[in-house]
Amino acid sequence: MKDELKKAREYEREAQKRIPEGEKPLFHVTPPIGWMNDPNGFSFYQGKIHLFYQYHPYTRDWGPMHWGHSVSEDMISWEMMPAAMAPDQEYDRMGCFSGSAIEKDGKHVLVYTGVSKQNMPDGTTEERQNQCIAYGDGITYNKYEHNPVITGDMLPEGCNRIDFRDPKVWKKGDTYYLVVGNKNKDQKGQVVLFSSDDLENWKFETVLAENTTGKIGTMWECPDFFELDDSYFLICSPQNMKAEKYKFHNGHNSVYFSGKYNENTHEFQKEEAKLLDYGLDFYAPQTTELPDGRRVLIAWMKSWDANMIPDDQIWQGMMTLPRELRYRNGILLQSPVAELKNYRKNECNIENQKISGRVQLEGIKGRILDLTVEIKAGEFDCFGIELAHNKEYTTTYTYNRKQGIMEVDRTYCGVTKDVVCQRTWKLPEEGENLKLRFIMDRQSIELFINEGEQVVTTAICTPQEADEIEFFCDGIATINVEKYDIIL
Repeated sequence: MKDELKKAREYEREAQKRIPEGEKPLFHVTPPIGWMNDPNGFSFYQGKIHLFYQYHPYTRDWGPMHWGHSVSEDMISWEMMPAAMAPDQEYDRMGCFSGSAIEKDGKHVLVYTGVSKQNMPDGTTEERQNQCIAYGDGITYNKYEHNPVITGDMLPEGCNRIDFRDPKVWKKGDTYYLVVGNKNKDQKGQVVLFSSDDLENWKFETVLAENTTGKIGTMWECPDFFELDDSYFLICSPQNMKAEKYKFHNGHNSVYFSGKYNENTHEFQKEEAKLLDYGLDFYAPQTTELPDGRRVLIAWMKSWDANMIPDDQIWQGMMTLPRELRYRNGILLQSPVAELKNYRKNECNIENQKISGRVQLEGIKGRILDLTVEIKAGEFDCFGIELAHNKEYTTTYTYNRKQGIMEVDRTYCGVTKDVVCQRTWKLPEEGENLKLRFIMDRQSIELFINEGEQVVTTAICTPQEADEIEFFCDGIATINVEKYDIIL
């Protein structure tokens, strides 16, 4: 074990003892201590789901990137593992940036971006991002002796050597492929494709997709490419995107392109970019395919530009609840993984409840729960729900029926910093009912609308004693409510 990795493991083992019991989320992945960002290496290996992540143990801010590690048998109950990698080689001395994982010959192979400095002819230094691999057994990982396996020099003219990161690997037939985020000569985002027979010797194939219109951000981070329900999908996280009315509000967004892919020529005919999440805190999603065929997505539940945590909290960053993906009628549907149902207790059902003015319903309260509210009928313009609520704190979801829009407002969730607290989005075309499923953990609310047609992810920092749920309506609405506590 290298000294840097040993140091990180010893530090995280001792430092996490300082975190109070009950402060962290119950079923969302967090770091042992310090900073977390992008999910990495989301994969199935030796009977367990492995999730790695960008990790800086020594402060709660971004720093030289390590790889943290958690494992689970069901994606709900997670076991925290020792750090898997630290920046300890010349080719990754500035950080082990994001990547993915795959099994090969019984070994778990991590594919990641190593960041280093290169001396230039004029005496200056310039950053370089290259792709590297490490072989492991699910606990201990050893970096390949001939890293990096893909360098920027393998890219054609017009591609970027500095912004060349976040490889996502998969196998098709006997060939391994990976996509990597990049910029073209005009500093616009693109995704490049490589292939290999053995994970160690790679060749450049093509520029798979790029920002031809100039509207979809600059660098395309954390690309992911997969087939689902007879269509192909490219997911990426474009930086510095301009908002358009009710979408792309986060600056650094996460989008998907559906389209047709020719496996022989590697041509991807992509359709328009669509938003993956309409909330305030969602970035760098990565997917994996489970042995049962499900395609599951997980993302970093944070915005780069928002600091939501209390001043005395010594860790920062959460992952979303893993989500099953399906594709129907041109929409990529996202639903909480089915395993969540195994932890639902204390069922409370209320049918055909009339809501007028402000109402709290008996049995409908809590902070760690699975809550579904179905708006069936009524005469009203405005309907809303206050979650994590009491006299001092609240997070509000408001449905404006005439405009067909919803808004989340966390202004009073406990924030003490100047962060964005409101987000408004256009709802799907109105059907007979509006079905709102809220998954709440101690520091987050994930809203799944109409069986996952839209998802809205929001981090909150509300004290746990604020556990009331209040409904309000400016007319009369008829709703069904189904609530479960989540207990591990």
